[in-house]
Parts: sequence; structure tokens; C-alpha cells
Amino acid sequence: MTHLVENYHDWLRDAHAMEKQAESMLEAMAKRIDNYPDLRSRIEQHLSETRHQISLLESVIERNNISRSVLKDSMSKMAAFGQSIGGMFTPDEIVKGAISSYVFEQFEIACYTSLIAAAEKAGDSEGVSVFKTILAEEEAMAKWALDHLPDVTQQFLLRSEAPGVEAKK
Repeated sequence: MTHLVENYHDWLRDAHAMEKQAESMLEAMAKRIDNYPDLRSRIEQHLSETRHQISLLESVIERNNISRSVLKDSMSKMAAFGQSIGGMFTPDEIVKGAISSYVFEQFEIACYTSLIAAAEKAGDSEGVSVFKTILAEEEAMAKWALDHLPDVTQQFLLRSEAPGVEAKK
């Protein structure tokens, strides 16, 4: 196996672990959002997209006869759990979560952009098609997150000023 193919396979396993991490983070975030229904709805929609992305990645992995790294998947889930727990203790959890969501989407966009180039070089045209589909969903989520960040922030600020109203989640 060439270095090109080895790198492509490694990055494909990384993408799978990244999406498993995203799934864990989105699940935790959706469960904790009480007072921001638009954000919760979009997070739940993206969670559904993420689960579909995982199945798409698994089909590319299987088609390329790549062994998945259980350790990588487990470590990414633990990292996601740690991130979700850490946010629970901040009074501005919802704003930090919205910002983190946008940043993570940008990371995913960069990873899929690179993975598309690697798949093209490796001659995996089916993989290219899958990754472009996933990339479009990540770009749409990133745009939504950025476009709605001012609203989430303003809602948080209004709620935090109102006596007896929970703002953080």
C-alpha cells in the first residue's frame, strides 16, 4: 500500500472518529438546551445528519476494506463527553456551546476539504461524492450557526437580566 493510500485511509478513520465525537457532542447539547427552541431544533436536525454521515463514512470504509480504529472512536467519545460536562458549569453555557458548535463545524469543513483532495488523488470517486455531500451539510450547519449566533447571544443577555429566568441553557 502506498503512502498516499495509507494517508487517505488514516484520514478516513479520523473523519469517522470526528463524526462519532460530533454525534456525542450534539446529543449532549440537545439534551441540555431548554430555553432556545430554534437552536435545539437545528442541533437535533444536525444530529440526524451526523448519524447519516457516520453511515456514509462506514460504507466508504467498508468499500475500501479499512479496519476501523475502536480506540480512536472511544477516545473521541470521551473527549466529547468531557466537553459537554465542562460546559455545564459555566453560567453562559448556551453562548459558549453555540460558539463551540460553529468552531467544530469549521474544523469538519477543513477535514472534508482535505479528504476530498486525498480521495481524488487515491482514485476513490465514490468517496469524493460522499465527502462532497457531507461537506455541503457541514457548510450549511456552519452558516446557520454563525447567522444565529447574534440571536442566541442576545436571547441569553435578555434572559440573564430577567429575574428568576434561567439563561444558561
